[in-house]
Amino acid sequence: MHQKVLVVVDMQNDFISGSLGTKEAQAVVKSVKKKMDKAVKEKREVVYTRDTHGANYLDTQEGKKLPVPHCIRYTSGWEIEKSLQLPNGKVFDKDTFGSLDLAHYLLSVGCEEVELVGVCTDICVISNALLIKAYLPEVKITVDSHCCAGTTPDNHAQALRAMAQCQIEIV
Repeated sequence: MHQKVLVVVDMQNDFISGSLGTKEAQAVVKSVKKKMDKAVKEKREVVYTRDTHGANYLDTQEGKKLPVPHCIRYTSGWEIEKSLQLPNGKVFDKDTFGSLDLAHYLLSVGCEEVELVGVCTDICVISNALLIKAYLPEVKITVDSHCCAGTTPDNHAQALRAMAQCQIEIV
């Protein structure tokens, strides 16, 4: 089976316009939507990762290092940006940067190509790309740099360079 999957990483309200939002994240929403529309038209599967934290976020290791409550389960900030929601999109909730459940799923569907878009390039996009690369080394992985935003423009560029070094195609 030649399965091509588009992974939309953490395009949630808190990362776009909420507690950790940036103008760069806001700027890629339309590009991500266009990429998703193209994937749907090509009958490619679109799946999401969703950063998910509990009310105890500030007590976690991540919360101590990044003391900004965000993506708290069932809040509006946790929701995927409305314009990017697909009625049949599979969602992988994750309480850390990368999703092992996503990698297992990609293996189970016989995925041969994965494209990642989303935020933050330097945290969750790179974590998921490298996790998939480690778990499925023969799968072609692409990251669309124009459909990603990092915590800063410099961190975005640095993450893209790091992924390219690990044989992830950057377009």
